[in-house]
Amino acid sequence: MTSRTDHLPVFSLANFRRIDRVLLTCLGLLGIIYLADANQFTPALIFTGGSLIGISPFLALSVIMAAAIKASGADASIARVFTGNPTRTIIVASIFGTLSPFCSCGVIPIIAGLLAAGVPLAPVMAFWVSSPLMDPEMFILSMASLGWSFTLAKTTSAIGIGLLAGSATHFAFRAGLLADPLRGAAVLSCGTTCSDISKLSDDTIYWRFWNDPARRASFLSASSETGLFLTKWLTLAFILESQMTVYIPTSLITDWLGGGNWWTIPAAVFTSIPAYLNGYAAIPLMSRLIDMGMAPGAAMGFLLGGGITSIPASIAVFVLVRRAVFGWYLLLAVVGSMLAATLYQFSI
Repeated sequence: MTSRTDHLPVFSLANFRRIDRVLLTCLGLLGIIYLADANQFTPALIFTGGSLIGISPFLALSVIMAAAIKASGADASIARVFTGNPTRTIIVASIFGTLSPFCSCGVIPIIAGLLAAGVPLAPVMAFWVSSPLMDPEMFILSMASLGWSFTLAKTTSAIGIGLLAGSATHFAFRAGLLADPLRGAAVLSCGTTCSDISKLSDDTIYWRFWNDPARRASFLSASSETGLFLTKWLTLAFILESQMTVYIPTSLITDWLGGGNWWTIPAAVFTSIPAYLNGYAAIPLMSRLIDMGMAPGAAMGFLLGGGITSIPASIAVFVLVRRAVFGWYLLLAVVGSMLAATLYQFSI
């Protein structure tokens, strides 16, 4: 005879770890809002739901675009930009990194395989630095929240930072620095990643992927994964945004990040290193802060610096390369972000 409790799910640490941490954070924030000030709970839900509905057309377009790129096999061409003349490869890698649909974690097997195969660090670094800053989904969402001018400036900045990182790395390598960039463990574990690179050798792009059942299934799978990923991060961002409008005085943003002080942009860049959430979550937050008086150049510095040095991007670099290369990566991120943000601030 079985008891009634035998059919109940057993709570364990393993089951808890399976819960999506972003969704868990959203629920936790809503719980904190309700306990701290119950009067703000319903407005927070209304604000978050309304914001998600407002951005849903752009969200749907970005999801379809990302899934179509993957299903058609267009993403495979990324591996062919790293061979040839150093100047050309750095330029092409910077552009491909900015326009490619890869996230900071998705490039790990590609980067590991390329470095282990002896591909120069300079074009790899150009791609690595520019990749987290922009992709098709982020471009569409940025356009919806931040406008054409800001989005195009950020795209141009991503390419420029990639060019700076690749060129600086090229000259540093020629000077005898940054040799053998991969960690020993990463080299030993490259068996699978190198095989992943070999799979990208097919030059065919199947634009009519819906005629192939396997590619159609890939499109549906990528759509659901990308849609869930973007939706949960945007939900977190809108919950935080709903509270920022209530508890952060406009004068605080104006005084610290909205003035013409020399330290405004450096403060935004260094603040982004520990405070950056996610490329998608940061978009509506920066839009709100600009409306509250934040200098556009400071917002640009926050998005650029935080995008390169965010926890996912930094971990992707740290686990693969030696400490000197990782430190070089962070230095390029800070310097490149400050330069791009300063140029943008003076250009508007």
